[in-house]
Amino acid sequence: MKTYIVGNWKLNFTVGEASIYLHKLMKALPNHRDMEVVVAPSTVALQPLSLQIDRHKMKLAAQNAFYRDYGAYTGETSFLQLSGIVDYAIVGHSEQRYIFGQDDKMIAKEVAAAVRNRIRPILCIGETESERAFGETTDVIRDQLLGGLSEIADDDLEKVIIAYEPVWAISSTKVSKLATPDEVAEVVKLIRKTLVDTYGKKATEKVSVLFGGSVNPSNAGAYLTVPGINGLLIGGSSLILSEFTDIIEVAKRVKV
Repeated sequence: MKTYIVGNWKLNFTVGEASIYLHKLMKALPNHRDMEVVVAPSTVALQPLSLQIDRHKMKLAAQNAFYRDYGAYTGETSFLQLSGIVDYAIVGHSEQRYIFGQDDKMIAKEVAAAVRNRIRPILCIGETESERAFGETTDVIRDQLLGGLSEIADDDLEKVIIAYEPVWAISSTKVSKLATPDEVAEVVKLIRKTLVDTYGKKATEKVSVLFGGSVNPSNAGAYLTVPGINGLLIGGSSLILSEFTDIIEVAKRVKV
């Protein structure tokens, strides 16, 4: 299976800044046969960057999109409109869940819309600090996972990438707030068991699982060695050229 290194730029970079950064990133990256490097700029930058990007070296992802293909939905961008521009889309990120109020029902529709429009969804799931403290991690992970997958056929399951992002570990600079590899391994094992129990081993063996949560060059290797992990979803470090390329090099040594 491929190793995925996905950089989520969130609400950073103007279109011009994104173009300059992408140019530098492409110059710094060799082709990786067994690795997929993906970057997710803001929506306004996707179309111009799609004309600039070398798709042999990396691919584009949307940070979010709306599940309807067209209609009276002011301010939204559909997966249909993104088709041909991006290859991937981040769906159900915790910031969409907890800041903008997306629920599992809407997220399931977005996953289905992405698949329908030949865009691979990266379905983000993860528990908050309070949910973990109250012992609710298992229920939250199962609900978000199965809820997000509820509107696609079993045959399409392998088109979905799952990203475990514990909300309590995102954007943290404190060691005490970082998820340990053992903690990640426990949840990844739960994710894969839930998939097998629900869909069967054959339908789920090609499903990739990523980890995201304050990943940086120092801890990337440890997370990539967690059993069942196929790559990383990276926030802050994806905005710093040297850190992002260092993580890619770590991944190349560990996984390829």
